[in-house]
Order: sequence, then structure tokens, then C-alpha cells
Amino acid sequence: MSHDITLRVYYEDTDLAGIVYYANYLKFIERGRSEWLRTLGVDQLAMQRTTGHVFAVRRVEADYLRPARFDDLLTVTTDLAQGSAARVVVDQKVLRGDETLFTARVTIACLDGKGRPVRLPAGIAGALRS
Repeated sequence: MSHDITLRVYYEDTDLAGIVYYANYLKFIERGRSEWLRTLGVDQLAMQRTTGHVFAVRRVEADYLRPARFDDLLTVTTDLAQGSAARVVVDQKVLRGDETLFTARVTIACLDGKGRPVRLPAGIAGALRS
């Protein structure tokens, strides 16, 4: 399943040269993953309250290809790459029109309240399979 969100680059996202500060791409793709999960019917707050489980980023492989600039309109795409009993791997891109600016492969683990890896709740694992 592929998911897209659109966002605009604001002054606060940029450095002195008007280019998006590198760490902000991680914020952009976090928003993309959060909205992707929401469209799958995953309520992360409810999951934490009911099961104590949370998602945590375990690994990010990122490539910065071209700079985004102040006032650009960007699209963040999120695609499921792999899923297992306790983790999810997604491929994400930040685009300006048809131009790819940033790519990342993100591994997300499911953790219990003590920070230990656990299996994904059944409903979430089912949503990811469908």
C-alpha cells in the first residue's frame, strides 16, 4: 500500500541559505509514516493505552539527493517494503513534483512498555498484510 501526504516548507524548516535543514527530512517522513498508519486504522495512542506497545525507529538508511527550499510544496510517499511479526520496513521519498529529493528505508520495531521488542498486535499485523 502506498500513501502520500503533501506539506509545504516553512521558514522554520530551513537554514540560513533557505535550504531545508537535513534533520527536518526525518520529521517530514515521520509525519508520512504517522499518516500512513492512521489510514490503515492504527491509532497509536490507543495502542499504547490498551497494550502498552509503541513503535520506535530502529534503523534509517537515508540519501539526500537534492535540496528542498523555502516555500516548496513537497510530497512524502510511504510504501511498505517488508513486514514481520515484530517489525515493519518502509520505503519513503520526499518529492518536489516529479523530482526525488530524499529517499529513506526505515525499520520500525514494536516495543512493550519496558522498551523490549514484542510482536505487532494482531490487528496491526493484519492491516499491514491486507
